[in-house]
Amino acid sequence: MPHLVLLYSPDIDADCDMPALCRALADCMLEQRDAAGRQVFPTGGTRVLAYPAAHAAIADGRGDYGFVYANLRMGAGRSAEVHRQVGDSLQAVLRAHLDPLLERRPVGVTVQIDESQAQVYDARHSSLHPLFSRQP
Repeated sequence: MPHLVLLYSPDIDADCDMPALCRALADCMLEQRDAAGRQVFPTGGTRVLAYPAAHAAIADGRGDYGFVYANLRMGAGRSAEVHRQVGDSLQAVLRAHLDPLLERRPVGVTVQIDESQAQVYDARHSSLHPLFSRQP
């Protein structure tokens, strides 16, 4: 964790470089620091995944409507200040990539952050984390 999942209308692929957007969002997450200057998200656990919706009904269906829904799921324990900072930063990256599209047609963009409060199961198996936890 953290995992940022993008769900979007499939027509967005024609107007957006989704791999570049995913990389920019991941880099944005890795740049985040808390009030003490510590990295907010672990490098090896940071994921950005993007999925075009196989089926969607948007608004009244009478227009060339699209959507991008970004949901960040992270573990508990970060401050409200960090939540807002991360959300604002992710929103800025999304706007940089998507505002030209929004100027051409109606597209809804949502950023939502969920913090796991009552996790009932969390199994992890990774060979990524050791790559980034080694001290130079």
